[in-house]
Amino acid sequence: MSTESAMLAQQFDDAAQQREASALGMWTFLATEALFFGVLFAGYTVCRVRFPAAFAAGSRHTDMLLGTIETAVLLTSSCAVALALRDVQLGGRRVAAWLLVLTAALGLSFLVMHGFEYYSEYREGLIPGIRYTQQGPLAGPMQLFFCLYYFITGFHSLHVGIGVILLLVMARRTWRARFSAQYYTPLELSALYWHLVDIVWIFVYPLIYLVGRAG
Repeated sequence: MSTESAMLAQQFDDAAQQREASALGMWTFLATEALFFGVLFAGYTVCRVRFPAAFAAGSRHTDMLLGTIETAVLLTSSCAVALALRDVQLGGRRVAAWLLVLTAALGLSFLVMHGFEYYSEYREGLIPGIRYTQQGPLAGPMQLFFCLYYFITGFHSLHVGIGVILLLVMARRTWRARFSAQYYTPLELSALYWHLVDIVWIFVYPLIYLVGRAG
């Protein structure tokens, strides 16, 4: 019995129908996630228009170097997971498994760097409600910037963490030859999820780290 036949759920007539249903479900899920982040970005933009000076000042407190490195790390991880999927589609296994481990490691390094960012901001007194020591006329509205900053980046980091776990599971299954050139749907859907995580960050990076920084 092939891997594809073994993984066919009883409610489906054939593997193609199961693959199409799985893809539709994943794209629906990704659409809801995109809508959620879209609302966050819209709210952030409205607040930035309302308090341009305070948001520009808040943006200058973020670590642009770390943010740039984090962006490069996620873009590299997106390439790695795409190569892993392609290797499985061509009948590979070991290279794909190691590429998935590399992708997960890059995701973990992203989270570690984000942790260093948060710790640095804590020491600077930039965490509203916990440790906020900023003074001056912009200190009040600048708290709004940091509230949105922590919510957006924190929620994104949660998605990265979920993705790391998912990729490690996929790496294990790939290593154990659970996928083949004929059956790789779970890996394909996991790769789609990871690409969403990367795309969201591509919007987060300029919105928070770059816009208004020169002001």
